[in-house]
Amino acid sequence: MSRLPRAFAVACLALLSLFASSSLAQAPGAPQQILVMFSMPPAHFRADGNYSGGYSNTAGRAALRRVANDLAHAHGLRIVSEWPMPVIGVDCYVMDVQDSRSAAEVAQRINGQPHVAWAQPMNEFRAMGHDDPLFALQPAAREWHLAQLHEVATGRGVRVAVIDSGVQADHPDLAQQIEQRVDFATDHADAAESHGTAVAGIIAARADNHVGIAGVAPHARVLAFRACWEGADATRCRSLGLALALNAAIERGADIINLSLGGPPDALVQRLIEAAIARGTAVVAAARKELAGGGFPASVRGVIAVSDEPLPRGTAMRAAPGTDVLATLPVSRWGAVSGSSYAAAHVSGLLALLVELRSRRPLPASTLRTPLAAELAAGDDGRIDACASIARAAHSCTCACDTIAVMPSDTRR
Repeated sequence: MSRLPRAFAVACLALLSLFASSSLAQAPGAPQQILVMFSMPPAHFRADGNYSGGYSNTAGRAALRRVANDLAHAHGLRIVSEWPMPVIGVDCYVMDVQDSRSAAEVAQRINGQPHVAWAQPMNEFRAMGHDDPLFALQPAAREWHLAQLHEVATGRGVRVAVIDSGVQADHPDLAQQIEQRVDFATDHADAAESHGTAVAGIIAARADNHVGIAGVAPHARVLAFRACWEGADATRCRSLGLALALNAAIERGADIINLSLGGPPDALVQRLIEAAIARGTAVVAAARKELAGGGFPASVRGVIAVSDEPLPRGTAMRAAPGTDVLATLPVSRWGAVSGSSYAAAHVSGLLALLVELRSRRPLPASTLRTPLAAELAAGDDGRIDACASIARAAHSCTCACDTIAVMPSDTRR
């Protein structure tokens, strides 16, 4: 279900992967610190008019430093630095908490002490976006406004079953993302393979870990069920392996099942897919738009069929980013991939965000029985509007959405 990426993109990504791989080490966490603001001593004005407006009351500062030292000693703190801020009339002292107490707890105890204007924890802020070095090159980052969507939902608490070839569970962008990895293609040697690793990364690669990419649902948990294997010319699966993996996904309570694969109609596989859908699981499959309904299993009733290209007007299939998509690859690499397999992975990730949003708000039983597919906003060509989809579920505009998109879905039927 995938095409080879352009040679130029592969060459560029190879260099970027080497750069990203060199940044795997993470900085240690900062110590617990508080900021203590002391009211600044009055400025010393000279009678000769030479006052410059600077903070030059040396005796007053020395006295304040003694007060700060006494307070630090009394509360088990260590002074790190001092920063006069005459614009707001305070002297700011940075102090380390020397024991297991939280910064918030210590700051609360210090507030109200003599000479203290206020005390607060040293807070941490982040840029509005992701620090993953390849994030800006991801199609979903641009087309789906992914960083803004992640301010609303990240797929936390959602299980996505990736039924595919072998996933590299210790890939730097997938470490700690894989809840379970089981091999159901036991007649072929288990391995970390490109197709499954790429699909898993598009769905749930870790965000803000200073390497690689960010998944569409970076806090989702992946059930990596290997039902396929990679041969010399293609990734292949058999009925039994797929059936065992589908059965395991249902038993494990997967919220979403991703099937980035296609083949002939199969009664066993279809019955298991239907059983999953009957239990409320969303099933996503890669579609071939030249085949009726996208081919099997995309054409099974209730399956969300996804193509990597826009579709004829009025089609039931959906379209998502699937060309030159940055993805995780073995062994601990990143590269560009193309095809409806990877478009399907995008939709599985987006559905994980919708599942999280559903779990956060009280919903009537009738709404909970509504398939997740009904939450997907799409244009006439089937192209999914991720912002409008999230706005529809969150009932608020998150990025490039319009007012109709945020109306409750039952008012549009």
